[in-house]
Amino acid sequence: MPTQKTPNHPSRARGFDVRAPQPRRHRGATGTHSGKSCTRPSCHRTRPRPPCHAPHTFSSLLKQKPPKTSPTKPRGTMAVSMRDVDPVFQGAGQKDGLEIWRIEKLQVVPVPKESYGKFFTGDSYIILKKTALKNGSFRHDIHYWLGKDNSQDEAGTAAIKTVELDAALGGRAVQYREVQGNETEKFLSYFKPCIIPVEGGVASGFRHAEINEREHVTRLFVCRGKHTVHVKEVPFARSSLNHDDIFILDTKSKIFQFNGSNSSIQERAKALEVVQYLKDTNHEGKCEVAAVEDGKMMADADAGEFWGLFGGFAPLPRKTFSELNGKDSAFTSKLLCLNKGQAVPIDGVLKRELLDSSKCYLLDCGSEIYVWMGRETTIEERKRAGSAAEELLHEGNRPKSHIIRLMEGFETVIFRSKFDKWPKKAEAVVSDESRGKVSALLKRQGFNFKGPAKAAPVKQEPQPQIDCTGNLQVWRVNGSEKTFLSFSEQCKFYSGDCYIFQYTYPGDDGDECLIGTWFGKKSVEDERSAATSLADKMIESLKFQAVLVRVYEGKEPIEFFPIFQNLVIYKGGTSTGYKKFVSENGIEDDTYSESGVALFRVQGSGPENMQAIQVDTAASSLNSSYCYILHDGDTVFTWIGNLSSSMDQELAERQLDVIKPNLQSRLLKEGSEYDQFWKLLGVKSEYASQKIVRDQESDPHLFSCTFSKGVLKVREIFNFSQDDLMTEDIFILDCHSCIFVWVGKHVDTKVRAQALSIGEKFIELDILMENLSQETPLYVITEGSEPQYFTRFFTWDSAKSAMHGNSFERKLSIVRDGVKPRTDKPKRRQITSTHTGRSSVPDKSQRSRSMSFSPDRVRVRGRSPAFNALAANFENPNTRNLSTPPPAVRKQTPRSVSPDPSKPPPRAASIAAISASFERPKPTLIPKSIKASPDANKPQAEAIKPKQETNARESSPAKDSQIATPMSQEDVKEGSEGEQGLPVYPYDRLRTSSINPAPDIDVTKREAYLSSAEFRDRFGMAKEAFAKLPKWKQNRLKIALQLF
Repeated sequence: MPTQKTPNHPSRARGFDVRAPQPRRHRGATGTHSGKSCTRPSCHRTRPRPPCHAPHTFSSLLKQKPPKTSPTKPRGTMAVSMRDVDPVFQGAGQKDGLEIWRIEKLQVVPVPKESYGKFFTGDSYIILKKTALKNGSFRHDIHYWLGKDNSQDEAGTAAIKTVELDAALGGRAVQYREVQGNETEKFLSYFKPCIIPVEGGVASGFRHAEINEREHVTRLFVCRGKHTVHVKEVPFARSSLNHDDIFILDTKSKIFQFNGSNSSIQERAKALEVVQYLKDTNHEGKCEVAAVEDGKMMADADAGEFWGLFGGFAPLPRKTFSELNGKDSAFTSKLLCLNKGQAVPIDGVLKRELLDSSKCYLLDCGSEIYVWMGRETTIEERKRAGSAAEELLHEGNRPKSHIIRLMEGFETVIFRSKFDKWPKKAEAVVSDESRGKVSALLKRQGFNFKGPAKAAPVKQEPQPQIDCTGNLQVWRVNGSEKTFLSFSEQCKFYSGDCYIFQYTYPGDDGDECLIGTWFGKKSVEDERSAATSLADKMIESLKFQAVLVRVYEGKEPIEFFPIFQNLVIYKGGTSTGYKKFVSENGIEDDTYSESGVALFRVQGSGPENMQAIQVDTAASSLNSSYCYILHDGDTVFTWIGNLSSSMDQELAERQLDVIKPNLQSRLLKEGSEYDQFWKLLGVKSEYASQKIVRDQESDPHLFSCTFSKGVLKVREIFNFSQDDLMTEDIFILDCHSCIFVWVGKHVDTKVRAQALSIGEKFIELDILMENLSQETPLYVITEGSEPQYFTRFFTWDSAKSAMHGNSFERKLSIVRDGVKPRTDKPKRRQITSTHTGRSSVPDKSQRSRSMSFSPDRVRVRGRSPAFNALAANFENPNTRNLSTPPPAVRKQTPRSVSPDPSKPPPRAASIAAISASFERPKPTLIPKSIKASPDANKPQAEAIKPKQETNARESSPAKDSQIATPMSQEDVKEGSEGEQGLPVYPYDRLRTSSINPAPDIDVTKREAYLSSAEFRDRFGMAKEAFAKLPKWKQNRLKIALQLF
């Protein structure tokens, strides 16, 4: 849809289609008027007015003298009395959803719910839509719908009563004038797939129309609309057809859909939803459905039958100019101030400061007229402002233009976008208070009016909708290349670097893959561009079956941290690009040093989601809601904020094992710090106490978009569902905290390659004027690979996205068959690591962890890098990580891996890492077999052994099953009951890497299945002594023995 050119309209220049939806013009209905007034859009003759109304035009309204007002009229609140609000509205807006009233004999009458969506052409209706928002507030939209045959008095009554309903709601609603055949897309979205008004109406002040039940009559409908469908009944004649629209012929035994040759696939698919509606409504779901393509003559059986109903085929006429969907080529927005009966034009640039709270204004934009009502105006002033807008439309002969009435503080995005630099919208906290005042006043005046409904409590931040038991690979970007990071290094990021990660995890329909880039705050632009390019190539190599995400430091989405589980972010950088930038610009390199002074803020929700972030070494970096780790070489302090939780303190203890393993930390509670602590921070100063607030998820908005020559145009889809996602288009889902770009399978390849750029442009334009950060997480999702954290915004059916064919072919199959078609969905290809060349999908036997943290789960304390290196290589290589306890263990089939001759064997690498952590010489260990020598295992045992347990025996947990202790093989009878009534198994069958695991055991208590003798031999203590140890010490010993 072309964009209307309007000065002072910043969003139009940036490609935002701000005009109200304009369906194509249609011929006016014929009929006699009997001398009565007619407000149908198609009637342009002079209308005689009923004697009860003083004749006037918009010009005469502007010349009227100001009405007499009381000198003591209150300002700042709305004056309400019994005569201001119709008693039928008491209790309105108490629940989410729709409420509908009809004007009957100039009175407002509620419509039964079973009649919602059924409209008569001779009536007027008032529709209230209440929506609960995620921030705990409500949104109210009021529409008054005018049938083409309704009387002027009924239309006037509907407009006036809409103002009263808004007053009863506290003056918070946006009010829309809806004319039959030209409804807004928001209104039509309430009654999907369409509304088909019925001829006639109830008794009115001027006429009485009766609706008689009759047998099925063949009817012809024209359908227009790509996202919402405008349906209009047209005469059943060949002359009604054309090449541009879609027509539905509803006969007694068959429904035909005629697709004009110039109509789009999306329009055809949407029209099929109307066919389904007619099939269910008029035929009880039992009739044939046929699709007739424009241009197919008698050769096609359905086409022959269709044309036979019209008396045979004949060329179709072209549309006349008056029938085209014409729009204003150019219209300059005009602002008019209504004050004391006078309308004063306001010239100059439109600014918010021009609007006075004590007045009403008209903003004429051609295709729509906005009525802005200040909060200090009375109901009568608002009614007169609405009448002035009606007269402006009639005087300008613009029956299809919309009237939208707005209350101060509740302006729509489109209205605000017409002004230059509209200030940030503040939360309108007065709405409930205003409605409460109205309620109290009406009660005093004898109304049984309910008070304002309590807003729903603000929902907690949604939990990560991603399985955290997958396989993670991370690369650091160095210049234009990427460097693979080992297991012990993949959870250590630097703020000056860029990283690429690939995460493969189990999904509902197979393995899913997420490929992302992470940009540190001080990373250089060249490496950011290189990371984006490299990630694009990875996505392309996977045939776009993976999800792409762009993440900035400090703006990570909720799915990011659980993937890494234990992430440490250091200052500075190690990449070649960062080092070069620092050197060339003479900037001090503040890269983290273990021997220097550093301060870390610890945060997270549990052991599976915790981070340590290095902050400036200053007192101002502290926050009473967090715990901190401060070290100066080997001197370590743990600072506990007064507002921190016990979980925060536990996470700080765990992070100590990562940042400063094997060092004792001095615990400091806020308010009892040592002088040495403050000396390290420079000088004591004030600091924050509130938790750092991250961007909260807001109510989602779905937009269809077109992108051409760098210009992005979007159109919002209201009350969206999965069916609105057309496979030929690109859609953007905006939930404020994240932006999702959804790409259909049938999108052109060149446009698909621009998906990330489209998302970036959307963020730049800030379509919803919500102050979007340029660093907002951005996802690109291809149809058929939708992850759960995207589908949760829909009522999702994965079979629909797996169907073949375009949108029209898919829906036609469903409508014809009455059931969902067979979906020969190919299984998702097994994601292959681009680093090693082998499958990176973890064994299902190792997938045990739920998507969110459970406090009852066994917690694992953080581990040192050396410990990580050791454990990672002694575990099953396909296991996610050490903090993921596997479920019921099944027999695993080892995979053959071709060794890389350029790298030492993994066990040798782990031993080398252990040696490095103790500042011992690093011998080149390349054993001939996978078995480790006793000498090589000795440092491992020393590194793992707690200092307090001096009597713990050295053990070799890394040995294969063939080197088991004789005691465990001879003295233990497998399957016999132990002291706790549990079966006894040898150690080799209880290890996490066992090739013959014990069946049906509690994997969180593997040690309990050992015999007492073997337990003492392995742990160096009795079971009773082990049970008295702290949980973290137990877990450390179990990890060393591969029993965790």
